[in-house]
Amino acid sequence: MSILRLLLFFILASAVSSFAEWRVALPGWNYRFPEDHGTHPDFKTEWWYFTGNLKTDDGEDFGYQLTFFRQGVIEPGRKIPESNFLQRDIKFAHFAVSDIGSKKFHHFQKLARGAFGEAGFEDGSRLAWLDNWSCERIGLHDFRLRAADGEVSIDLTLRSKRDPVVHGREGVSQKSEGAGRASHYYSLTRLETTGTVRIGNKTRPVSGLTWFDHEWATNQLAANQTGWDWFSLQFENGAELMIFQIRTKDGSRDAFSSGTWIAADGSTRKIDYADFTLEPIDWWTSPKTKGRYPVGWKISIPSLEVSLAVRARFSDQELAAEPFSYWEGAVAAEGRQAGTPLTGKGYLEMTGYAGAIVGMQASPAP
Repeated sequence: MSILRLLLFFILASAVSSFAEWRVALPGWNYRFPEDHGTHPDFKTEWWYFTGNLKTDDGEDFGYQLTFFRQGVIEPGRKIPESNFLQRDIKFAHFAVSDIGSKKFHHFQKLARGAFGEAGFEDGSRLAWLDNWSCERIGLHDFRLRAADGEVSIDLTLRSKRDPVVHGREGVSQKSEGAGRASHYYSLTRLETTGTVRIGNKTRPVSGLTWFDHEWATNQLAANQTGWDWFSLQFENGAELMIFQIRTKDGSRDAFSSGTWIAADGSTRKIDYADFTLEPIDWWTSPKTKGRYPVGWKISIPSLEVSLAVRARFSDQELAAEPFSYWEGAVAAEGRQAGTPLTGKGYLEMTGYAGAIVGMQASPAP
């Protein structure tokens, strides 16, 4: 089955499923580790999201993304016949490497039912895998990532320098109005990373930092929400920032836009809608999808005395995929906090600029 047909299958299956049969994200979730690094099949949508900036000893720079998605298509309470071909969820994954020096973006997509074990979640130390792409937990908050497609591959070891950071309040990151229109969402914000990146016939030893997001939900977005702009930034002074805005059909920023500031000592502070502004300062138009993306941004957080300019390390980092495309790429940040220089690197994700997002919106509220 082609990627497009299989994706359309799970989208249509999602549309006819009753959200009442799926668990929704509600306040009071008690996060437990390492258990919560694993899968949460009672929720409809889940992802394990790794992004990082790496470099070689001689100064070559790379960004990378490896993401595993689980999309439920048959509610956990529904009885189904035993069959390898009838699976309760669809497994798909995205893999990308940004070659900063040559400004080349290599990206790949895989999708499977997992009928014969070629894809799945939680098998011993493996958290997620799809063919030869895999995420293995090798410590409490440590991982090994492997992925290869054609002339591009990664083999990376990630070791966390921090405990997980939980976003939002009372265990939920609220995304729209209404109980359950939220996600359970945590990050490992500073994973020291070593390993190799291969492009063509050259394998390079690399080191750097990775950011890991794990999120699970059922119906978090509302019908009037058209996309989001999400930043993860790791600063040279040891601080980090996750911040996102959700855009609405009228072009405004949704009131459920928010973020988290992680200080160098590991303490956290929630950033609410009124605490920050995001302003596009540079644009790029995709020759493939004609999507027009803001690849440069000004971030202002007055309560933290933070002012930043965040720019793509190069513009063409769009994952042009079926059935929708999005921009996900390496960025650099430069600015000040309380008069002190603040610099770092990270990742930016932008959705909804090259067509509608699918499979994430809730049904209308009753």
